[in-house]
Amino acid sequence: MAGANDLIIRIGGEGGEGIISAGDMIAQAAVRSGLEILTFKTFPAEIRGGYAMYQIRFSHEKILSEGSGFDVMCCFNQEALDVNGKSFTDGTVLIYDYPGGDIAEEQDIPGVYCYAVPMSKIAKEDLGTYRSKNMVALGAISELFSISMDSLRATIESKFGKKGADVVEINFKALDAGKNHIRENIDKKDPFKMDPGKPQEDVIVISGNEAVGLGALLAKCRFFSAYPITPATEIANFLSRHIPKFNGTLVQAEDEIASLANVIGASYGGAKSMTATSGPGVSLMQELIGMATMMEVPVVIADVQRGGPSTGLPTKHEQSDLFLAAHGCHGDGSKVVISPEGVEDCIYLTVEAFNVAEKYQVPVLLLSDGSLGFRTSSIKKPDPSKINIVERDKYDPASGDGGYKRYKLTESGVSPMSAPGQPGGNYISTGLEHAESSAPNYTPENHVAMLDKRFHKLDNIEDFFPATEFDEEEGATVGVIAWGSTIGTAREAVKIARAEGSKVAALYPKLVWPVPKKALERFSSKYEKILIPEINKQGQLAKIIASETDIKPISYTIYGGLPFTPRMIADKIKEVI
Repeated sequence: MAGANDLIIRIGGEGGEGIISAGDMIAQAAVRSGLEILTFKTFPAEIRGGYAMYQIRFSHEKILSEGSGFDVMCCFNQEALDVNGKSFTDGTVLIYDYPGGDIAEEQDIPGVYCYAVPMSKIAKEDLGTYRSKNMVALGAISELFSISMDSLRATIESKFGKKGADVVEINFKALDAGKNHIRENIDKKDPFKMDPGKPQEDVIVISGNEAVGLGALLAKCRFFSAYPITPATEIANFLSRHIPKFNGTLVQAEDEIASLANVIGASYGGAKSMTATSGPGVSLMQELIGMATMMEVPVVIADVQRGGPSTGLPTKHEQSDLFLAAHGCHGDGSKVVISPEGVEDCIYLTVEAFNVAEKYQVPVLLLSDGSLGFRTSSIKKPDPSKINIVERDKYDPASGDGGYKRYKLTESGVSPMSAPGQPGGNYISTGLEHAESSAPNYTPENHVAMLDKRFHKLDNIEDFFPATEFDEEEGATVGVIAWGSTIGTAREAVKIARAEGSKVAALYPKLVWPVPKKALERFSSKYEKILIPEINKQGQLAKIIASETDIKPISYTIYGGLPFTPRMIADKIKEVI
């Protein structure tokens, strides 16, 4: 459940009933009212049907996670009631479709405020269109919890205005019907309401996937190629609308292998280039990731992780591609893996992914996940003038070094790149091992020198990309390390644990490969026990840290397709203490 200053509303029902669009509209309306929002959604892999859920957390303060449980549950059908039945606690609210809907009986749950709203009946009989059921529900929710009706109307106008006045009008009627039913038939007894905040002009509402696309544009990405795959396709959809505005190019490839081949070719030609996929796509890309490593070509690969293995859970949440991202390369391949914690982070860490790729001429994998990719949040509009952009080290024909050596052994390990057609900058670029000149060379001495070069250039990566945040506390004996979208949940869990008397510290690394050894060793030297919560079966980050350092962490894993709640991690902290 939410705290005193916020509210969590969950809507559940059959896929195709407008659950997701209803959630999106109420989230947009809340932002128009000056509230902070963070959403979580889950839906079936099938095109239509199956259980879908949309959860919105509203607050007047910055929101760190989806929260623990819900305050309000709006059930469109019996399945939604069955799925969420065990999650009701004293003081929660149930709004359900009765009579006239899929729920056959009036509900009376001890300790729960139950409000029957005949959404289906109103939509079919009073409005003449069942499709308006979700708008009836929104009208009821807005009236019960003081969500601005004017903001909802403005959101509806914005969403449906292009479809004509008739479409807007029927949605307005459905909204009013839900609102009027509450006013005329329901005696509100629960304490929940959300007073409007102070609207801000510099706030945007954006999903994690869209934020990755925006970050790519801010980083001056001008070539993108991908093959559609859930849950990453929204990145391509966003860029297909916007990259042409910057004279950029988007190519939908025939498969994931071809998409990365396109990206490597574009980067070789001098363009900042990117692809986006999920775990199965990264698996297919492994040979070409090795090629980009050997060619020392900068590429960015966004991996929006989903449940696996194989097709697995296409629309669900997991953090189980870390082994694949860090180690998934034939031979010894140097690469970098970074992972954002939230929607705003998706913007700036995508920029940093390009910066790292360009500086070190390596593949960089950006590990998001299904929960973060689909999540929408209200964030401050980015200021491009304050974003640092790194460009690759380019060959200067005037350097006078006696001929261009593409893979010259330098002190930093990074060699200048020429562009195709640049006078004096011609070289061979293949997947074969090569000498400094780029000509194939298979001698043991050369292979050792070139492998050392490709790994040596990342020796100072932790200094260039110091995105590891310490949250230390005097007297703590337990330290928590979280990565990816689990960071926000861990932040809230640490606050809860401290409020309940526990002394606990935390470390939040955004660089997960190569592991930030300096930060890890400094942190672990201060605390007796290190707890690492992550959403995969094997405790992948815990095992990587144990193999790369002297730290022996306590691994805490879940892998059911849903994220941690703050309460789960807070309780585990107490147990470890």
